[in-house]
Amino acid sequence: MSFHFIRAGLQTSIQDNGRQGYMHLGIANSGAMDSNSMKRANWLVDKPFDSAVFEVTLIGPKIQFQKTMSIAICGAEFDIKLNGKNIFNNETIKVQKSDVLEFGKLQQGARAYIAFSGQLQLAKVLNSYSTHLTAKLGGYKNRALINNDIINISTSSPVSIKKSPQQNIIYSGNYLLRCVESVESKLFNETQKKQFYQQRYLVNLDSNRMGLRLDSNAIKFNKNINILSSGLTQGSIQIPPSGLPIISSVDGQTIGGYPRIANIINADLPLLGQLKARDKINFVLIDNKQAIELMYDK
Repeated sequence: MSFHFIRAGLQTSIQDNGRQGYMHLGIANSGAMDSNSMKRANWLVDKPFDSAVFEVTLIGPKIQFQKTMSIAICGAEFDIKLNGKNIFNNETIKVQKSDVLEFGKLQQGARAYIAFSGQLQLAKVLNSYSTHLTAKLGGYKNRALINNDIINISTSSPVSIKKSPQQNIIYSGNYLLRCVESVESKLFNETQKKQFYQQRYLVNLDSNRMGLRLDSNAIKFNKNINILSSGLTQGSIQIPPSGLPIISSVDGQTIGGYPRIANIINADLPLLGQLKARDKINFVLIDNKQAIELMYDK
């Protein structure tokens, strides 16, 4: 054994970069909701950026290690202790056999990522370790981890200590998400678009890895916008008949029939993984050229 999840946390699952290339078969990409944090954590333990990690959501786990290894934690900030002593995000941490890692109070953000030296001793499903929680596909036994689960990894040697150059990420709970127009944007009138971009939204409690539901003043329709069902991607913002937006996420449907008023740009998609209930969102429209520049801006 390697990891003993004494306490699993609210929703801890195995994720990687997702299963690419299967959406035409109705299979969502899945994967880490905050891919940037996953990549930073893997860099800190000298592994490929898309390697499998543990995604921790809102309430973290208590883990006993059964092997000496290196770990790194990135993303949301929790009070975290190793054998009762405080440790911190964004740096390589060496752990010994029998050490205990415990997540306490969430300070900011929603999801943290635990990377580790060594390789998972699990079979991939469609070329990915990622867990699709709703479809019960992949990961460990096709589900989120539960108390007393044991996860095995290959023999692992600790790696050199590093710190992430991006240590001052603040998840304020108040976000501006940049968008480009979507395929149905032209079907919304100017009043509807103005309302969408000028008002503030709150993240609804009924949000998850499939999608984020938003609350505010509903966008009103004089008549329904009827479209043929078509493909959805992470960041598609649909406006259903309720007039309240739904942002598609990593485990979301691969096809939908509600009109899309906008798409969140690739550079901002990792922020979706750090949104929690009651966080505030505003949207701003940019052009495609800006979106492409921001995607490649390092």
